[in-house]
Amino acid sequence: MTNLNLISEYKCFGGKVGFYRHFSSTCNGEMRFAVYQPPQATQKPVPVLYFLSGLTCTEENFMVKAGAQRYAAEYGLMLVTPDTSPRNTGIVGEDDEWDFGTGAGFYVDAITENWHQHYQMYSYVVEELPALINAHFPTQPDKQGIFGHSMGGHGALVCALRNPQLYKSVSAFAPITAPIRCPWGQKAFSRYLGSNQETWMAYDASELVKQVGYHSSILIDQGTADKFLTEQLLPEVFEQACATVNQPLNLRYQTGYDHSYYFISSFIEDHIRHHAVTLARDIS
Repeated sequence: MTNLNLISEYKCFGGKVGFYRHFSSTCNGEMRFAVYQPPQATQKPVPVLYFLSGLTCTEENFMVKAGAQRYAAEYGLMLVTPDTSPRNTGIVGEDDEWDFGTGAGFYVDAITENWHQHYQMYSYVVEELPALINAHFPTQPDKQGIFGHSMGGHGALVCALRNPQLYKSVSAFAPITAPIRCPWGQKAFSRYLGSNQETWMAYDASELVKQVGYHSSILIDQGTADKFLTEQLLPEVFEQACATVNQPLNLRYQTGYDHSYYFISSFIEDHIRHHAVTLARDIS
């Protein structure tokens, strides 16, 4: 059994929030994550919903700021939030920039020199973390959803599109929907994945949705006052890609909202409900 250490635990809406650390064989070092277990989890296994956070965040941001536990308790969903990258790996330059390296794993499996030994966030999220959660917590492994914010919204869309059998539901807040076309994505992908842009396309939701589609409607909320909207997030690119292949998409522009957790907390109930309803259906 994987060595899993509880760092701290708190009572919350009849359930409990726990913060954990473990040695990750995928990332070749310590990784951290947080879990909210709803009160229903003391009686029976429950569906599990993964949230991927954005640039500079840790496993703590969503659990502390989003206000999601109230609704997860109502609908009986377990929430899991991994950290956004490996940390303290000793890679030269890992802490030099806020949008690359530490806190900025971009949910890809790095293949370039230096980075590939630790920065395997895609495989960590899709394979190692769910196996760990299912082994240690009362989950229903066949009822698993994923969502995220910004860089994490990108990660959630990519993970769901590439693994529709694993993720029965997906949504995102202000996701980076076309990373191969924006400065954040181009910077990260060129350094983690190298110069071959064919490799990049495997981690671009706007390209993936045209190739593979998704079995359920995708929910995206985007604030109109988001300072990253026009240069980095490009939801119109994803919307057009979905329209091309008739992929059901509920893209909602929220007037006056920015990129912050105030935005996320304002619409988190809708997202939790979206996942609860979809996970309740039998999707093959």
